[in-house]
Amino acid sequence: MTSSEARKAQMRQRLAVLKGRLSGISTELVAEHSSDSEDLAIEREGDEVLESIGNAGLLEIRRIEAALARIELGDYGLCVTCGGQIEPERLDALPDTPFCRNCAS
Repeated sequence: MTSSEARKAQMRQRLAVLKGRLSGISTELVAEHSSDSEDLAIEREGDEVLESIGNAGLLEIRRIEAALARIELGDYGLCVTCGGQIEPERLDALPDTPFCRNCAS
């Protein structure tokens, strides 16, 4: 398996985990809340945290899907800003990154 294939498999696995997690968050957010005002305040605070985690998950899903699309197009590993090669070490650490080290900073 090439490093590109390994990264693709890694990203697909991460995508499945994220989608499962987001499904759980959605279920939790639509759950019935307590009628007790103190409990309700705590539950709303928890909902805000879940929404924040969900939003971060959605952003990561979009990045992964974009990286998978770049693989299909043959553009994976090329910086979307300058067109230069993204360092393999960077792709190992951040397989969904669209930027080389210089353009990311």
